[in-house]
Amino acid sequence: MERPLILVTNDDGITAPGIRNLVSFMNEIGEVVVVAPNSPQSGKGHAITINSTLSYEEVQLEGPQTDFSCSGTPVDCVKMALDKILPRRPDIVVSGINHGANSSINVIYSGTMSAAVEAGVENLPAIGFSLLDFSWEADFTQAKEHIQNIVRRTLEQPMPKGIVLNVNIPKLAKEAIKGVKVCKQAKAKWEESFDERVNPHGKKYYWLTGYFNNMDESPDADETALANGYISIVPVKFDLTAYEYMQTLEEVMKFD
Repeated sequence: MERPLILVTNDDGITAPGIRNLVSFMNEIGEVVVVAPNSPQSGKGHAITINSTLSYEEVQLEGPQTDFSCSGTPVDCVKMALDKILPRRPDIVVSGINHGANSSINVIYSGTMSAAVEAGVENLPAIGFSLLDFSWEADFTQAKEHIQNIVRRTLEQPMPKGIVLNVNIPKLAKEAIKGVKVCKQAKAKWEESFDERVNPHGKKYYWLTGYFNNMDESPDADETALANGYISIVPVKFDLTAYEYMQTLEEVMKFD
């Protein structure tokens, strides 16, 4: 049988250790094509390039896969791959492995997850993987078996169209990971402030600072699962409609 075609992308850049590990994991499952940013694109969310040109080029990196470096955002990479690069529609799109968490509120800022969501817009199965370790020397291999199992299961039993998976992996040794839990997105947010400084010319500038405030200790929240040593899986969709409020809003907006 034909091996599945797997598109791999990320937001940390095509040479980041996270994506190179993910590529090696996916090479054991299918035919891999990588289309990833040529430089770090963290925090870009669902941004696309509209006011400048885009380009891509094939690059030679270790492994049997085909690698393309793209000048755009993670979402640009998915769009470019589907329209210009891939020989056919991929069987699955995997994004990551991100250096750092994309659990709870982070999902809306994440370039890693936005690439997966863009694939969902195109009705393709997609998964974003993130490891709760920002270090460039992070060990991504401890979750290899879980990552491959999640991808294989998704290929065997595709999700409903428009739904993608947000997978976060705790920073633990392989033997310390307790398993996998399907979760909801925790209610949490960043409490942010801007550190004000002055440059040598007297002009003010700012660094974004703050802390993460988790307000959700429910047992089915992704932050809870991660804190307890589990890999969290949250099903995500791009439809942001608040269906539960539609009927009430109809009453509120009656002007007759």
